[in-house]
Amino acid sequence: MTRTEIVLNTIEYLWTNGMHEDFQRFYQITENYYSEIVGGEEHRKSFIPFNISDAIHDVIIAYMDGIAIGCAGLKKYSESDIEVKRVWVEPEYRGNHIASDLMKRIESKAKEQGYQRTILQTREIMTDAVRLYKKLGYYQISNYPPYDEMDGAICLAKEL
Repeated sequence: MTRTEIVLNTIEYLWTNGMHEDFQRFYQITENYYSEIVGGEEHRKSFIPFNISDAIHDVIIAYMDGIAIGCAGLKKYSESDIEVKRVWVEPEYRGNHIASDLMKRIESKAKEQGYQRTILQTREIMTDAVRLYKKLGYYQISNYPPYDEMDGAICLAKEL
């Protein structure tokens, strides 16, 4: 099946937490990816403690034919803001609106939990991610801690 043949209604979703083994696998993939794009883990050391997987309390995982193909998570930031974490879709499944669907489900969960805004941090060099978030109604905000000291980071928000 090629990327263009994927039928989105064949995707199943599982709500879980940051300790789920499929999320742990994606977590490690994203850790490696983020370290690679910044030139090594040493350039991210001060931010890693803010991204530990067990602090991500709500996780959604997308499955196709029983195989985990993507994820996204939520982490409380404040009483009104919740942070979107670890949005990831396996490269061979990208371009099929899976990330958009994950984001819509994450936003719905955040709203159900009473949050007023979703916030997230990404990097300018992650142009596909920035384009996706802006298409979904996110707007750039001042970098919030701990990302206010991070070169190349941008923070975005969306009112729920």
